[in-house]
Amino acid sequence: MSTTELRPVDSYGYDEDWLEQRLAEYKALAIEELVRRVPTSLPRTTLRDLVLEYPLRPGKGLRPALCMSTCEAFGGRRDSALFSAAAIELYHNAFLVHDDIEDDSLLRRGLPTLHAQYGIPLAINAGDAMNVLTLRALLDNFNVVGVDRTQRIFEEIEWMVLKAVEGQSLELGWVRNAFWDLTEKDYFMMSLKKTGWYTCISPCRIGAIIGGAAPHQINPFNSFGYHLGIAFQIQDDILNLRGEQILYGKERAGDLWEGKRTVMLIHLLNNCNQKERRHLVSILNKRRVKKSASEVAWILDKMDQRGSILHAEEVARRFARRATEIMHTELCFIPESGAKALLRALVDYVVHRKL
Repeated sequence: MSTTELRPVDSYGYDEDWLEQRLAEYKALAIEELVRRVPTSLPRTTLRDLVLEYPLRPGKGLRPALCMSTCEAFGGRRDSALFSAAAIELYHNAFLVHDDIEDDSLLRRGLPTLHAQYGIPLAINAGDAMNVLTLRALLDNFNVVGVDRTQRIFEEIEWMVLKAVEGQSLELGWVRNAFWDLTEKDYFMMSLKKTGWYTCISPCRIGAIIGGAAPHQINPFNSFGYHLGIAFQIQDDILNLRGEQILYGKERAGDLWEGKRTVMLIHLLNNCNQKERRHLVSILNKRRVKKSASEVAWILDKMDQRGSILHAEEVARRFARRATEIMHTELCFIPESGAKALLRALVDYVVHRKL
């Protein structure tokens, strides 16, 4: 099938096999470049193998796909965005390593987390190494896209990383202070900062810069990426509760064991009686090792009773619909192409994916 076509073979309006193939294609290119940039001179069993552990595990490849396809949508070559896509993927995996330690997570992509497998000190060091390795990939952009665009990419990356650590600090602060009086707007802001920028907004903006977009053509991706990113994150949270662990690759209900604030949990807190809320908060405030499986099951049961997961699904769909609207309005100036078709298809994909 031509990459300029999308055949409506399912209820979501796109060819799912075509989309999966394109995602795999972009991911393979980014991972190949990423692996090439990890020096073979690094200590293998204590650093190099650890740096490559998460990137080589199964994953969606959303960030490289957004970066390279946005570049193509503006008439650029995907190879021109390859260094940046690899750098974003390195940052992503570095965030995951450190996030898993901070949350004491057990599984990542179906296997033990890096710190569970190798210990916290080596895992932290591997995450630090990933952050350092991004610099050379970004500096090499000078030879591909020139000085001006390289500087703009660096500025985008600096903002992206700052927003990510801000968002992480918000979430960690809520856990540290046992703060539960949250609204969905609080969640949206945290999610935007923690994952929205580096998952959707920045990959699109950087791809557009490389593709030659003017500044006024890039700014609509802030709104597009915000809505796409929130939809993606809510679906991720839903899969944490309902997804099959063998497919999803994380511990089922791990967010509840870790006390993560999600749309479902905020909805439940605001829709249960006072006695239930006190019991719910008492469970959530316990450290992971102090919680029991029956307590986590009780929370899941209450979520089903109150329709909290169904509510979250509708919120995710609402954000996805808005992202689609932005594609048809604020981003309608982008010429039709296979790359633009991919961007449209990804909106539906993020809320219907199973992993």
